[in-house]
Amino acid sequence: MHFRAGFLYTFPLKRHTEGMGIKTIEFKSQPRIVSGAAIAGPKECVGVVGKYVDRALADDTFGESTYEKAECKMLTFAIAKAMEKGGVSEADTDMLISGDLLNQIISASFAARDYDFPFLGVYGACSTMAESMALAAMSIDGGYAKRVVAATGSHFSTAERQYRYPLELGNTRPPQSQWTVTGAGGVLIADKGCTAESVAITSATFGRVVDYGITDVNNMGAAMAPAAADTIIRHLKDRGMSPSDYDLILTGDLGALGSRILKDLTWEKGVDIAKNHVDCGEIVYNVVEDEFQGGSGAGCSAVVFSSYILDKIKKRRLNKVLFVATGALLSTISSAQGESIPCIAHAVSVENV
Repeated sequence: MHFRAGFLYTFPLKRHTEGMGIKTIEFKSQPRIVSGAAIAGPKECVGVVGKYVDRALADDTFGESTYEKAECKMLTFAIAKAMEKGGVSEADTDMLISGDLLNQIISASFAARDYDFPFLGVYGACSTMAESMALAAMSIDGGYAKRVVAATGSHFSTAERQYRYPLELGNTRPPQSQWTVTGAGGVLIADKGCTAESVAITSATFGRVVDYGITDVNNMGAAMAPAAADTIIRHLKDRGMSPSDYDLILTGDLGALGSRILKDLTWEKGVDIAKNHVDCGEIVYNVVEDEFQGGSGAGCSAVVFSSYILDKIKKRRLNKVLFVATGALLSTISSAQGESIPCIAHAVSVENV
C-alpha cells in the first residue's frame, strides 16, 4: 500500500493463516554462511569496521582512473575474497547474486564478467545485500545450487553525482543527510552438506514497497524507516517471535535519525526494539559532525555485516541476528519530477545452529 498526502498508512498486523511461505520463508535446510569478506575506504576504516575488513583502502580511487571503476574493483575484491576465505574455486561456485546503486548496476555486471559462473543482477538500492542473501538461501534451500556468493557495494563519489549533485559544486550538506559508504561486502552461502560452519540463514522476509510521501533526497533515514518497521513487524508476527528473541536487530542504512524514527514506529505498534536495535549507518563511522546522521549506501550494510557483525556471530558473541537492509527506490528523474520516495526493506535471520 502506498502513502499519499491526506491518507493514513496503517501496518496490517494479522497473522497469515497460511503460515510460512507467504511473506516469510523458513529455510528447512538452513543454508550456511561459510565466509564473509569486506573492503572499505579510508573514511570508513577510521570507525569500528576498520579492524575487521579484509582490506582497508588508503585512497578511495583504489588505483583506478574513475570512481566507478574503483567501485567495481572493490566489489570484485569482495567476491573473490569471500570465495578464497571459503576455500572454494570458481568451478565450485554455482552463482553470483549481486547489485549496486549505479545505473544498469554496472559495478556488479562488470564484476561478473570476470567469472564463468551464472550471474543474477538485482537492484534493491541499499537493501541489495539482504535481498541477495535471501535469494541465495532460497536457491540453496530449493536444491538448485550448492554454493552462491551474495555481494554488493557502493562509493560515496559515484552515488553523490548520480543521485544528488556533481561533487565539484561543493554543495552544503543538510543536517539530515547521510554519507554514502565507500566499500563492498560479500558472503559465500552454501548447502550445509558442503561445510562444517554453524552460521545459518534460517528465514527471510521479503519487503513490500512503502511510501510515506518523503520527497527530500537528503533525508533517506526518514524515507526508509517505515519500510523497515513494516518488514520487522511482519517478520516477528509470521514467526511468532518477539524482539527479545534476537540478540540483535540490525538495520542497514537508516542512520541516527532514521533509527530513532524506526524505534518510534515499531513502538507505536506495540513492538519495542529499542533494547536490541542497532543501525549499520550509526556505527560505521566515528560519530563526528562531518558524517551528520551516519552512513548509508548499498555498501553500508554489506561492509558492516560481512566484517564486524559476522565476526561476532562466528565467535558466538551474537547467536541470533535479524539483518534488515533498507533501500530507497528513487531515481534522479523521479525526484526531479516531484515524486515521493518509495522504499523497501528485506530481512534475513542469521543464527548459530
